[in-house]
Amino acid sequence: MLTHHTPHRSRAVLATAFSLLAALLSGCADAAPASPPKAAADGLLPFVGVLTSDDDHWCTASVVDSPGRNLLATAAHCIYFQKEDKADGYEPGPFKGDLRFAPGFSGSGSGAGEGSGAGKGPGAGEGSRSARYPYGTWKVTALHVDTLWTDDNDDQGDYAFLTVAPDKHGRRIQDVVGAAAADWSSSPRRRVTVVGYPNEEHNPRNRPTSCTTRTRRDPDEPYMIRMECPGFWPGTSGGPWLADHRDASRPGRLIGVLSGGNTDHESVAVLFDHRARTLYERAVRGRGGTPVRA
Repeated sequence: MLTHHTPHRSRAVLATAFSLLAALLSGCADAAPASPPKAAADGLLPFVGVLTSDDDHWCTASVVDSPGRNLLATAAHCIYFQKEDKADGYEPGPFKGDLRFAPGFSGSGSGAGEGSGAGKGPGAGEGSRSARYPYGTWKVTALHVDTLWTDDNDDQGDYAFLTVAPDKHGRRIQDVVGAAAADWSSSPRRRVTVVGYPNEEHNPRNRPTSCTTRTRRDPDEPYMIRMECPGFWPGTSGGPWLADHRDASRPGRLIGVLSGGNTDHESVAVLFDHRARTLYERAVRGRGGTPVRA
């Protein structure tokens, strides 16, 4: 099983990481001699944002194209907790409370509470003081999680699709911020742009970090792909892996979401496949999801 990057499960040797500020500002270090990764000119994408509750945020999510124009993709560990998460005050099972999505989020002084207790999900802070919500916050009404995660705590199922309610004007989220279509049969070797929101400790301005690089199959977990790029600290879990991304109007194809990694330099994602597609199709039909209850 993947060792998730968390306060109570981490085996990341963060003390050996070079300058945190340099890592964030430089965006990326070389991952492959032929195609060194680079920082995106502007990490803000309207369809990428944070999961939030009571002014705290702890994970990244993105809008995925769907017929109902109302679905998000994120990591399962961000919204469905396991026994070991109890140490952080989370009862095992689905998220309970007022769960919302803030697309295009940015702003200083916003914390992330204790986070999800898995992957690169948890953040830290006291809540938003000068955060910006350019597209508002959108209520999450249902969680669609693979039984590999809910029943077996298996990292192979560390992805989820969330149903989002229309806003007070009746608009659907995809119509407001756009979306990336999913690719269910991608090669593990792709040029991708990965986007995520690190926690406030490493990202005081609460702006997303992004990296464009190439992926490869993870040697330890063949169902996962990996990339090497610094700056992907706790908080980036659930962030989209976008193949052939150009800009907000040409988002590329979603091939997975960030699951975890041993350090901020190493990140992995479950490569979307037929099983992920089956879960997505259930979410599209509105079947089998877990309602979000306060």
